Amino acid sequence: MRKLTFGMNVSVDGYIAAPGGDLGWSVPSDELFQWWSDRVGATDLALYGRGLWESMSPHWPTADQQPGATPAQIAFAGRWRDMPKVVFSSTISTVDWNTRLVTGDAVAEITRLKAGDGGPMDIGGATLAAAAMRAGLIDEYVMVTHPVLVGGGKPFFTLLDRPEDLRLLETRTFPGGVVLTRYETRHGARSR
Repeated sequence: MRKLTFGMNVSVDGYIAAPGGDLGWSVPSDELFQWWSDRVGATDLALYGRGLWESMSPHWPTADQQPGATPAQIAFAGRWRDMPKVVFSSTISTVDWNTRLVTGDAVAEITRLKAGDGGPMDIGGATLAAAAMRAGLIDEYVMVTHPVLVGGGKPFFTLLDRPEDLRLLETRTFPGGVVLTRYETRHGARSR
């Protein structure tokens, strides 16, 4: 069974985007950007909701060709293009850049993908991750917490029907007071 991880930048008050979709508070340091890039390089399949896809796909496919692109941005762009991706949306009709579109039942497709062969999968996007959380499909949570309170927006966690026990796997501090925490779900520990 493949492992599914939900990881995002998050504010101290638990949001992945501030009101209006503002992400300016989550600009990564060089060290954190490299960590995210290495994570993309180690991901076998990325699952995106429409909103995250629409924020990533206009920039990263050609970011390595932009004037002033740093070596880290060039590496990330290549890794992002090469990584297989699945976008879940009922409102868009086409995707590109090594990506497949799923317009049907997201939970059923994620369940099918988890049961298949292959390496680790990452899931991104608040709405898509919320559906996977409620279905008990996420094995690991990675929160990269930035020292900011945004007061509202898109929450990292959704409302759940029952508590989910977690086990701490890792903590790490990045420049600027950013703290990474990784937690494994109890069912994720059992499936290893």
